[in-house]
Amino acid sequence: MSVIVTATPQGLRGLLLKWLSPVAVIAIAQLFGTSLWFSANGAAASLMSAWQASAADIGWLTNAVQLGFIIGTLSLSLSGAADRYRASSLFFCCAIAGAVFNLAFAWMADGLVLGAALRFCVGVTLAGVYPMGMKLIVGWAPERTGLALAQLVAMLTLGTALPHALRLVGADWSWQLIITASSVLALAGAMLIALLGDGPHDRSGQPGISANAKRAGAILGAFRISRFRAATMGYFGHMWELYAFWTVVPLIVSRSALDQAYPVLGVAGLSFCIMAFGAVGSLLGGLLSQRIGSDRVALAALGTSGACGLLFILLHTQLQPCGLFALLALWGASVVADSPQFSALAAKACPRDAVGSALAIQNSIGFAITVVSIACTTWLFERVGIDALWILVPGPVLGLLGYIWSLRQADA
Repeated sequence: MSVIVTATPQGLRGLLLKWLSPVAVIAIAQLFGTSLWFSANGAAASLMSAWQASAADIGWLTNAVQLGFIIGTLSLSLSGAADRYRASSLFFCCAIAGAVFNLAFAWMADGLVLGAALRFCVGVTLAGVYPMGMKLIVGWAPERTGLALAQLVAMLTLGTALPHALRLVGADWSWQLIITASSVLALAGAMLIALLGDGPHDRSGQPGISANAKRAGAILGAFRISRFRAATMGYFGHMWELYAFWTVVPLIVSRSALDQAYPVLGVAGLSFCIMAFGAVGSLLGGLLSQRIGSDRVALAALGTSGACGLLFILLHTQLQPCGLFALLALWGASVVADSPQFSALAAKACPRDAVGSALAIQNSIGFAITVVSIACTTWLFERVGIDALWILVPGPVLGLLGYIWSLRQADA
């Protein structure tokens, strides 16, 4: 017979939970922490001017973050640290370290080499923010993972778009101040998670977890689970498209002359709006997942984003500005709506004591894919313009085929 003891949170934590649910606290902390991710992109125009950098160079700054994230998530997963240590502690430490490296980028970097090195370090620290945020969600709300992760990814999307909004609001700010603002937000996110702590369903540090988490083979063995493999294949196809799309959104806006049609918003404002629609898409997808299931939502969103990319490439010269913006908004909403649902499917499919490591390894491989897609897309964009977006279309197609194939393999 087990006895469940509940206690009313006291002090600042009690005050926090009085006004916000744990999921809302994690989502807001994720918003603040992930503002570090694209902080350099929010100041892209100023950086290109100050460092005589090209669009491809800015793409490499983004790729430096992705590479750091890959190394960080691999380390967390294969070492077992993602399940041996409390997610809240990892989040707190990594968000603070990321804020420091981001500040160093703002005030110490004087060129692409040092800038890329510091952005790499930011990426390493983000490995303790994004996957650990997902693990915190599972620890606090395992019964509604699809909806809760949708809220989390909505905040990730807004966090990614936030530097563009900061650029719009602080139009007269230097690029250093834009990036510094992201660091301040990341510190606030760290404080929120420090107050919240881990959920009642978290199993970090329990007997047996440490030993199992140390075995790399046990973590990689999650790919033998057909439903985990299917969710991961869909996620990989989604990742080929997502970050490359986010990276070139400002270039799409300027090359398609949308900024001239909406001069009040300009490139920064339109880029923020297009990316921020992803938060709306994620939240709607999360609500739908409660009714029709995460698998249907994920596949529908992946198919819609692929169709939007194809239509944009074929019709961008024929559409009026309002139609062009509407299509980009739909693309922005659907391109990320599948992410939380694929993660929810993966979390449900793998053993509970390996959730942190399994999600980290999934993230690691997915972000390795983004390095290739970002490099290819930005390189092509400089040479052929908007026609370079053809390269994004195979991602959703292969993701859908991989998901269906993996499930059929299990049924065979």
